[in-house]
Amino acid sequence: MKKILIILGHPSNTSFNHALAESYAEGARKSGHEVRLLKLGDLQFDPVLRTGYAQTQELEPDLVQAQQDILWAEHLVLVYPSWWGSIPALLKGFFDRTFLPGFAFKYRPNSPWWDKYLTGKSARILLTMDSPAIYNWLMYGNANIKSVKVATLQYCGIKPVKVTTFDRLRFSTAAKREQWLKKVAELGQQAI
Repeated sequence: MKKILIILGHPSNTSFNHALAESYAEGARKSGHEVRLLKLGDLQFDPVLRTGYAQTQELEPDLVQAQQDILWAEHLVLVYPSWWGSIPALLKGFFDRTFLPGFAFKYRPNSPWWDKYLTGKSARILLTMDSPAIYNWLMYGNANIKSVKVATLQYCGIKPVKVTTFDRLRFSTAAKREQWLKKVAELGQQAI
C-alpha cells in the first residue's frame, strides 16, 4: 500500500478538478492506500516569494504542514487546469513557497549541479484544458506540463512522473466527464 498526497491546484472546491481529485482519492482508498488531500484554495499562505532566495521567508503553518505531507508521501498526484498555457498562480505560488532549497533540493557550492531531496517518490499529473491536447503540444510545447513535470518535480528528484490530460473540457458532456472520473478512480486504485 502507498502513501498518497493529492494536491488540488485549482482554487475552487466546486470545479471539475476537485471532482477528479476526489475520484482519485476514493479509488485509492478503496484499494487500501493511505490518502491525504491538500486543497490549495483552502490554505492560508502568501503565494509570493517576496525576496526570492535572498532571505528566508517564514512559512505559514499550512505550508509547514504541506511540507510534512510531501515528505510523508510516496506518491504525489497534482490536479490542476491549464490557464493561459500554464499553471494557476496559486499552484505556482505553492511551489515557490514550499519546494525550497534545503527542503526539495540544494545547490552545490561552486557548481552548476544540485542535490535532489525528494527522490524515491513518484507522481501523476491530472491536467484539464479547454483546448485540444494537440494544440497544447503544437502551440505551447506542453509548457504547462513541462514546467511541473520536468522543471519542478523531476528537478527535485521525483520520478517517474506520469501525465493524464483531459482536453476540450469546456465542450465535454456529462457522460464524458463521468467516464473521466471513472478512469481517474481506476488510476487511484492502482496508485499510479
